[in-house]
Amino acid sequence: MWDFEHPPLAAALAEHYQLHYTLPALCADELLAGRADLGLIPIASLTPELAIVPGCAIASLDRVRSIQLIVKHPHTLETVRTVAADNASRSSRAYAEILFRNFLHTEPSFVTAPADPVTMLRHADAALLIGDPALLALEARQQIEEAVGPCQWFDLAYEWRTRTGLPWVAAVWAVRPESLAKSHLTSDQLISHLTASRDHGLAHIDDLVREWAPRIGIPPVTIQHYLSVNIHYTLTPECICTIELFRRYAAESGVLPSLPDLRFL
Repeated sequence: MWDFEHPPLAAALAEHYQLHYTLPALCADELLAGRADLGLIPIASLTPELAIVPGCAIASLDRVRSIQLIVKHPHTLETVRTVAADNASRSSRAYAEILFRNFLHTEPSFVTAPADPVTMLRHADAALLIGDPALLALEARQQIEEAVGPCQWFDLAYEWRTRTGLPWVAAVWAVRPESLAKSHLTSDQLISHLTASRDHGLAHIDDLVREWAPRIGIPPVTIQHYLSVNIHYTLTPECICTIELFRRYAAESGVLPSLPDLRFL
């Protein structure tokens, strides 16, 4: 979002885009309901009506850190029967369900819970944390295990990568194609605006670290590593293969509706 929030391009972009910030799952709700025209949404929320905007993604090529499945001793992944899940992102929960159903051939029950790892693990065998709560939990790992006992920590991006050989993909830009005309934008302009903003943001990671470290209480070195190493920002052919395989697995296991063909802008 660099160009949309910083000069010199923010003012010009504001002529075409009105920004609204919310949780990933709620971005999808607003887009699907027609209250938004463009959204950075979980891949679990893609529908035939929405078109993927080529170029950008929120993905990871190894460990992402911000999606943690914490399993409480004495359980292992294979023996987990209950998972307390933070529902901030539908894709992350769906990845967890695919891990159990498709790869481990188990079917634990998922219960929605606030993103408090200690409370979650006191009421379930495992906890699924997403985003800032997952990063903060890694920083507080010792205190969490002092409260609930020893745990195993699984990075869902790494678990997906080791089982499929593909990158892990969380989200893409999706658009209601009919909205472009009223916004007086062409497809090429939209793609160019989003990819340029991504590239300029990557050139200002140090500035983003200084901006965000005081807001979320995570050490600057951790945020630097997260933005520059953990997250991959380009929608490559391999990432598209991931979306297709993820949606196929999710449909086969009853986690998500079928999405046989991806639609691109």
